[in-house]
Amino acid sequence: MASGYEVGGPRECCGGGERGMSLPDLLFYVFAAVALVSGALVVWNPFSRNPVNSALALVVTILSLSGLFVLLRAYFVAAVQVLVYAGAVMVLFLFVLMLLDLREEARRRVRWATVVTGLAAVGLVAGLLLRALWLSGPGEPVPAVGVEGTVRPLGRLLFSDYLLPLQVMGLVLLGAMVGVIVLSKRDLP
Repeated sequence: MASGYEVGGPRECCGGGERGMSLPDLLFYVFAAVALVSGALVVWNPFSRNPVNSALALVVTILSLSGLFVLLRAYFVAAVQVLVYAGAVMVLFLFVLMLLDLREEARRRVRWATVVTGLAAVGLVAGLLLRALWLSGPGEPVPAVGVEGTVRPLGRLLFSDYLLPLQVMGLVLLGAMVGVIVLSKRDLP
């Protein structure tokens, strides 16, 4: 009983064995590594300065995060992650990138004050995160939540208690869509 797998007995991996890693554990590490690497490529891409490549790395990050949600058995959140973020939001990002003058952005020089300010902000956020982790200590285990399997409770809540915020969000998205159409039609004769 000293193997670390006391609760459910020894876990079996693809080939079996007491020290093996289960498939969900392996998939977790793969999805997490892909999310971290592609997330870093969104912000800092040494291979290309083209922002479209950063947007594609963001799509990979979103897809790997949806894989993590599937591993957590949050299927609805995973589907929304793929449909809304990887689908609709990325189309809007790419549309905005196509409207920008990328040649002018490529000619822009990086100022040292901007780099120093950015590094100071990253250091401050990292310091606050490490301090919060240091002060939090070990916590209580989180109880397992029963999986309902349907989105009916979410739909009832959205269309009863949160109907006004849902409608306001729809109007904001409609305004953004009209603004994009106006901006894209501006250059036409």
